Amino acid sequence: MTTLGILGGMSWHSTSEYYRLLNTAVAERLGGHHSAQLLLASVDFDDVRRLQVDGDWDGAGALLADRAVGLERAGADAVLIATNLMHKVAPAVEAAVGVPLLHIADAVADAARARGLGRLGVIGSGWVMTEAFYGERLGRHGIEVVRPATGWADDAATVDRVVFDELTRGEVRAESRDAVVGVLQRLADAGAEGVVLGCTELDLLLDEDVSPVPLVDSTTAHVDAAVRFLLT
Repeated sequence: MTTLGILGGMSWHSTSEYYRLLNTAVAERLGGHHSAQLLLASVDFDDVRRLQVDGDWDGAGALLADRAVGLERAGADAVLIATNLMHKVAPAVEAAVGVPLLHIADAVADAARARGLGRLGVIGSGWVMTEAFYGERLGRHGIEVVRPATGWADDAATVDRVVFDELTRGEVRAESRDAVVGVLQRLADAGAEGVVLGCTELDLLLDEDVSPVPLVDSTTAHVDAAVRFLLT
């Protein structure tokens, strides 16, 4: 088995889910007492959140790149960023290490294509929903990103609030679930064949039982890609 380095803590709630899912998958594949060979660099999310709010993405990239170098030196054969948003600084991390970065959007695209989904909506933090870095990476795989013609800024603000004011603090509220399901419906009305849960905390709030369209869970897709790497 190879060794995977995880850049986590953004937030620790989703990182703990990554840890659980990775170990569960490896145990199921290999049986016995097997578990995943993992190294974890868990940052203080308050530091990262401050850099996000200040727009200091160079500083955020330098922080994660430094932690990624530490993981590589400790023996990681690949690095995984356990969050969607911080893939905004993925180029800085990739440039700093000599091992592969397992990019979450690549994993999402593979999962979507396996289900025959080519036109996707994406929900997550405001940056993921409104900036180009995530959709452009999906586009490399032939995935078209769909947005409603109007009201998208308001929808992005709604999901962003739910993510940072609630989910990253471990709070799950029924009224917020209803609000985000409304965003999913507007994406479906705009022609989305499915929607990416482009925040690793959103699977704490949503599943396909409440969604009007198929959901591509970025956490699950990322873990599946990581397990394939671990066991190759």
